[in-house]
Amino acid sequence: MKRSVLYIEDNEKIGSWVKEELEHRGFSVQWLLSGEGAEREVNQHEIVILDIMLPGLDGFTVGKRLKKAAPAVPILLLSARTSIDDKVDGLQFADDYLTKPFHTDELVARLEVLIRRSGGIHSERIALGNHIEVDPEVQMVYDKYTGEEIILTGKQHQILMYFLRHPNQVLPKEQIYEAIWNETYITGDKTILVHIHRLRQKLERHPDSPEIIETLKGIGYRVKL
Repeated sequence: MKRSVLYIEDNEKIGSWVKEELEHRGFSVQWLLSGEGAEREVNQHEIVILDIMLPGLDGFTVGKRLKKAAPAVPILLLSARTSIDDKVDGLQFADDYLTKPFHTDELVARLEVLIRRSGGIHSERIALGNHIEVDPEVQMVYDKYTGEEIILTGKQHQILMYFLRHPNQVLPKEQIYEAIWNETYITGDKTILVHIHRLRQKLERHPDSPEIIETLKGIGYRVKL
């Protein structure tokens, strides 16, 4: 089931980019260019992303009205305003505050935390193949049949969670490397190849014929859900 977001942002370039990125990652997004009419829509969504600099009523005023209309729906403020005073004012009613510029991975991670905290989604385990389960709330990996936890290294865990944040997408090794190591990928680097190999040793029944982490030769990797 898609997680539903009410997104209020007047900058069309930023708004279009964020909406596309979130939809790419499995969210359903209703995008408004101002706070007008937002109070009528807020209860239809699991979370609100709210820009502060809006035409007409500013984000602080809109946010307070939304929180009054739907106290249980978390609000994430997005703003280029970085002063402590702005953050303190925003967090009087909002549940989180993210400054621009930001990386979409961080935005998605914050959204998922807020939705979990609000009870918007249940922590149902994610099935990988027929024998692996991942608990997204505690981010633990289990063997379905033995019930035992599968211990991953830090990088293996980060790679797996990155796949789960991008389900059914083909991810080039360059993209995975730069997201996990936060460094520019150098052509010919075998780091991702080695880590995927070791991750398969722990997750796959038959690592030489993987069913969970699929390789698309010359393109990248994919985990299907």
